[in-house]
Amino acid sequence: MIRVLIADDHPVFRAGLTGVLEDAPDIEVLAAAEHGADALDLAVRLRPDVVLMDLHMPVVNGVEATRRLVAAAPEVAVLVLTMFDDDESVIAALRAGARGYVVKGADGDRIVGAIRAVAAGEALFGSGIAAGVLRVLAAHRRGDRPGRPFPMLTDREREVLDLIAAGLGNREIARRLNLSDKTVRNHVTNIFAKLRVADRAQAIIRARQAGLGLVDGS
Repeated sequence: MIRVLIADDHPVFRAGLTGVLEDAPDIEVLAAAEHGADALDLAVRLRPDVVLMDLHMPVVNGVEATRRLVAAAPEVAVLVLTMFDDDESVIAALRAGARGYVVKGADGDRIVGAIRAVAAGEALFGSGIAAGVLRVLAAHRRGDRPGRPFPMLTDREREVLDLIAAGLGNREIARRLNLSDKTVRNHVTNIFAKLRVADRAQAIIRARQAGLGLVDGS
């Protein structure tokens, strides 16, 4: 079963979406939240497979709730709910760690399909947002991204990722940072989960695109 949390401030929409999802044989709706803070609390406690996250909610908006949730529970997939598929907030949510988005006006089969896709590890974005995603990727290649890369990582995890991107193995990273081998392995596991990468090679690609890996590997 795919365990789902719905976060939306409109009770009629929440009820309708709950009904659609409950008709799917492989989806279980765990709970529903009416604002971002409630969604974050429920998601951290219940650890659903997927959170359907409305972008425009009171107390804590969907983008900020996504950012906090990805940092606190990176294994939970966030699927953004939006009224328009060219909403700039969708780009912000993707940068915060959302795995994709679905338009609120989509039919039930499409929403169910999107949930199944992100639960399986896929990323979803349509043509309406593709240009914006490409702009983000281009900005990363140019190096003109604001702030520190990968804000979901702790400072120590970012240090470890920097050394991974420089080509160092776990044992050498442990020596450089004066850590045990086990601690480094734990950091690496957490980094892979937060970046949603399957292996070291993918982590290196992500890190180098963000400008990491420039340390001296000698």
